[in-house]
Amino acid sequence: MRVSKFEDLLVWQKSIELVLMVYRLYSNNQDFGFKNQIQRASVSIVNNIAEGFDRSSDKEFKRFLFISLGSTSEVRSMNYLAYKLSYISNKDYEECNKKLLEISKMINGLSRTLNRKDVKSL
Repeated sequence: MRVSKFEDLLVWQKSIELVLMVYRLYSNNQDFGFKNQIQRASVSIVNNIAEGFDRSSDKEFKRFLFISLGSTSEVRSMNYLAYKLSYISNKDYEECNKKLLEISKMINGLSRTLNRKDVKSL
């Protein structure tokens, strides 16, 4: 299967699901600074995947994947903090963390693939 647009990437699709989850979890949160930061970081994951995909080289794509991976780590850290601050339940923490770990693995895998071949020709 040829990947011709970023929307075809499973990691991008999973990241969209994460963004929707984050927005749902924090929709009523009154800690506006925290809410804004975790929402922005989650959006950064998906947007850097998209922007990197449409760059002119695999090297640039890989750079944007590393930025996306950093944002994934930021959301993981904030997710843990949210649980400790009782902003979210243990169940929500676990579900979100599971998604974040999956996305991290997918980003790392895609990055390794870029070392071997052009992902757009897969």
